[in-house]
Amino acid sequence: MANKNLKYFMREDSKQEQIFQFPAPKRFVDEKGEVVQMEVKKLHNETINNINNMYKSRTPMKDKKGNYIVQNGEVVFKAEKDNVKATRHMIVEALVYPDLKDPELMKYYGCLDITDMPLKVFPDNDELGYVTRKVLEILGMMDADESNEREVEDAKN
Repeated sequence: MANKNLKYFMREDSKQEQIFQFPAPKRFVDEKGEVVQMEVKKLHNETINNINNMYKSRTPMKDKKGNYIVQNGEVVFKAEKDNVKATRHMIVEALVYPDLKDPELMKYYGCLDITDMPLKVFPDNDELGYVTRKVLEILGMMDADESNEREVEDAKN
C-alpha cells in the first residue's frame, strides 16, 4: 500500500442519500391499472441511530416493596426499546413516495402520529410486511435472502 490518500474516502456520494424504487403492493395502481412504483431513500447510519435512540428509555428499577434497587452505590436502570415503533418511524423517514409525513395524507387517514401512518396506509398485514421487508432491505437492515425466505414461509402459511 504505497498511497494512503484520504481523498479516496472523501466521496460526495457518501453525503447523499440514494433513492431506490420498488413496486407497491398490488392494490396501489395508477390510472392505467399499472402498479405504482414506491421510492425509498437509503438513510445514513446516523439517521437510523437517531431514530433508534428516540425509542429507547431507561427507568429506575424497583423491588416488590417499591424501593429503588441500588447496586454498587448506583440505582439500577431497566433499558427498554420499542423496536416496532422505531421500525415504523424508519419506514416513514425512508419512504419518499408515498410521503407518509404529508399533512394532506395524514389528515385523510385521521392520523397525528407519523409512526401510525404505515398501519393506516398499509392496513393489510401482507402489504405492511411486504413494504417493511423492502424498506429494511434497501436500508441494509435485512438481506434479500432473508426477505425471500420470509416471503416463502408466508406463502406456505
